Amino acid sequence: MKSIATGILKWFYPGIGIKRWVGLSAFGVMLLILGTANLRSQEFWLVQFLDALIVISGIIILILGIKRMMRSFIAVFVPASRGSELIDILYQKKQLSRGPRIVAVGGGTGLSILLSGLKNYSSNISAVVTVADNGGSSGRLRQQFDVLPPGDIRNCLVALADAPTLMRDLFQFRFDGNSEFAGHSFGNLFLTVMTRLTGDFEKAIKETSKVLALRGRVIPSTLEDVTLVAHFHDGSTVAGEDQIPRVRKAINRVNLTPEHPAATQDAINAIREAQIIILGPGSLYTSIVPNLLIKEITNEIANSEALKVYVCNVMTQPGETDGYAVSDHIGALVKHSHPRILDYCLVNNGEVPADVLQRYSKDKSLLVINDRKKVEGMGYRVVEEDFSMIVDGVVRHDSEKLAKIILSFIDEI
Repeated sequence: MKSIATGILKWFYPGIGIKRWVGLSAFGVMLLILGTANLRSQEFWLVQFLDALIVISGIIILILGIKRMMRSFIAVFVPASRGSELIDILYQKKQLSRGPRIVAVGGGTGLSILLSGLKNYSSNISAVVTVADNGGSSGRLRQQFDVLPPGDIRNCLVALADAPTLMRDLFQFRFDGNSEFAGHSFGNLFLTVMTRLTGDFEKAIKETSKVLALRGRVIPSTLEDVTLVAHFHDGSTVAGEDQIPRVRKAINRVNLTPEHPAATQDAINAIREAQIIILGPGSLYTSIVPNLLIKEITNEIANSEALKVYVCNVMTQPGETDGYAVSDHIGALVKHSHPRILDYCLVNNGEVPADVLQRYSKDKSLLVINDRKKVEGMGYRVVEEDFSMIVDGVVRHDSEKLAKIILSFIDEI
């Protein structure tokens, strides 16, 4: 009994910001009781009118007290909500929780752009992300601290974050200069430290998700230390995700070492529950295919009754998809996975300015050829939409347009 009483008393400690609203609500209840008790017993209309005013005042004060009390609770658990209308917060949370169950498979910048658009329509999003990255900050941390590469995971966490802008910027902040931290992003370091503290990369991601108040989940495709190996048409090979595009040779196939990594159970569960499964956008061989090389993931996607959409890149990627048409992208996906890995292929039909195309051509990057008839002959449906945009002279996918197009497929489920 004493512990219960102590627990109740804690709610009335100074500085919590609850007592005033509890008191206000209690005052509203008192007015409500007082007004209704006398309302019918009075014969004079003026007194009845005053009692009615007391009742109305009690209702207004009670609602105001409860509203302020709820705002105090929400401000603690969802800090980004401060300054927002309570009804808007509750409505948004409820609507997002009713959104479709979406699984997005990939990695790199493309996947994070897609997620930033989808999170405005659903909080039931699962991003299944490759952990084959071994370049830049991720590669250094992987080598020095024996952790899985955090870079692609970090980008997806930030993309799904419902935290304040400053918090998102903090996770993307990159150190420069000549210090030992040069080239590292704060988010990569944070995930590395969390992994060392928890002893578990998967748990580190989940704890970081709480910090960023995610609208969805970010799931590594495997927890094994895998390396991506490319086999070229001339018979040569190269190991390392960051090394593959630098060779500038035509890729025949890629594989992971070890060859049969186990998928994470969370990834399997998410795919089984999905209504829509999205492959890409992103680098074909180094962001999307590595996830499909995990046999359990490929089998689950192939056997899923969900709608499966591949978002094709707008431009070819030098050293990876040189000269590729849409059918070549799909052919590579199927070759490394299963024919039932997709139902639809989303292709951009928006115009890219001539000056932008000219700059890309200097690096031998061209528009992906839309050979629609060949794709349809392979048994897949092509959906042509304008979802490209130019940001600082770079062709990007428009996250908002892309999200709306993908969600329009819901009617076909």
